[in-house]
Amino acid sequence: MHPLVSRAQPIRLPAIAALLASLLLAPVAFAEQPVQAASPAHDLSPWGMYQNADVVVQGVMLGLLLASVITWTIGLAKGLELLGARRRLRGELADFKGLRSLDQAAELAHAKHSFSAVLIEDARDELRLSANIAEREGIKERVSFRLERLVAASGRKMSVGTGVLATIGSTSPFVGLFGTVWGIMNSFIGIAESQTTNLAVVAPGIAEALLATALGLVAAIPAVVIYNVFARSIAGYKAQVADISAQVLLLVSRDLDRQPPAAAPRSGAASMAKVG
Repeated sequence: MHPLVSRAQPIRLPAIAALLASLLLAPVAFAEQPVQAASPAHDLSPWGMYQNADVVVQGVMLGLLLASVITWTIGLAKGLELLGARRRLRGELADFKGLRSLDQAAELAHAKHSFSAVLIEDARDELRLSANIAEREGIKERVSFRLERLVAASGRKMSVGTGVLATIGSTSPFVGLFGTVWGIMNSFIGIAESQTTNLAVVAPGIAEALLATALGLVAAIPAVVIYNVFARSIAGYKAQVADISAQVLLLVSRDLDRQPPAAAPRSGAASMAKVG
């Protein structure tokens, strides 16, 4: 063999190997380019996840945000209402301590436009309707019954709006869970369509779905806490109204005891004596 040919062989083999390697790696490089171009960076901020979420998940998120706004609105409005009402009742209960008759209580209640005016007027109505009845214990029972109904009505009136808090607190987690299930279902559908198990492809959809659950908890937890606070506060409010009604009943009993005995039994006894 010619000496020039034997010296060229070591130079030709490494070149051929490098050429084959470049040909084998070229398809892999070209295959990676469209994947990188089709997978832009996702905005994983709450607003970005909301914008990229499914329409159903977006509706769930908007509903939960609306429920949260309603919760805090009711909490603020009802809290101020309860605070003012209980403060007024404490002042009215202190005013009743020095009163001696129902008429004095009526004048004071009308002058201050207080809540006790309703209880006092209801008691006076019953006294007017029972003016010709001699049985005083029956009058007291009827006045007490009417005052109990007013106490119950005041509690129901003050409880208006708290039922919405109970509904939001009990249903918001399940609404958020529905949004999460829907979003995860769409993520798995995306896995099947893209035929890839790459976590970077499905992670944004799962994060958007989990945001719905987070919003459900954000709406539910304050609603439950505020509802429990209002339940205790309304019970205290009803107790204060019951204390004022007890003071009104005491004044009614005091006024009845001041009245002279009824003359009806004496006239009946005299007529029986004449007949005898």
